[in-house]
Amino acid sequence: MRPPRKAKKFNSDELWQYALRILHGRAYSEAELKRKLGLRSESPATTTEVMKKLSEYSLLDDKRFAEIYAQSRLEGQGLGATRVIRDLRARRVPAHVANGAVGQVYAETNERELVQRYLERKFRGKDLREYLSEEKHLASAFRRLRTAGFSSGASINVLRQFADKASELEDMDQDEEPIPGMPGTDPGTEG
Repeated sequence: MRPPRKAKKFNSDELWQYALRILHGRAYSEAELKRKLGLRSESPATTTEVMKKLSEYSLLDDKRFAEIYAQSRLEGQGLGATRVIRDLRARRVPAHVANGAVGQVYAETNERELVQRYLERKFRGKDLREYLSEEKHLASAFRRLRTAGFSSGASINVLRQFADKASELEDMDQDEEPIPGMPGTDPGTEG
């Protein structure tokens, strides 16, 4: 068995070409790209030089990246704000940038309607009233909504339309943290 091959280290011009090539494939946050380039760079100075050049060409902007990311998750997947912030933080976007971008993108969004559409899409073909009458399905749907980034208040309000026992779910989720600047994400509110 051969030992793993070490990646070739790039000089400034090669690292610039590499950066352009990987940015053509998908968007990266500044921290993600810096880490990725640092793994292939001859020196930290080369990485800094290429990062500066990318910024000068407006190819790096965490604020714009976060806004586009949040918009695509809202429109494409119908995810809740909390999930999008968590995903942006995992992509190494600073907290204040992630919170601001998500707050801006989700400002005009009715979370209850988003929860309703999410449930209809994920459980299409099922009679939700009948399906959610079983406690295990109700608890599972609630966990699924929370994982998708919806507040417990909005989730429970929508689930109440289908199951009387939805009110009992409030005890399940006491550790919810509000998202600064997001309407309807404070614990116990009906957003």
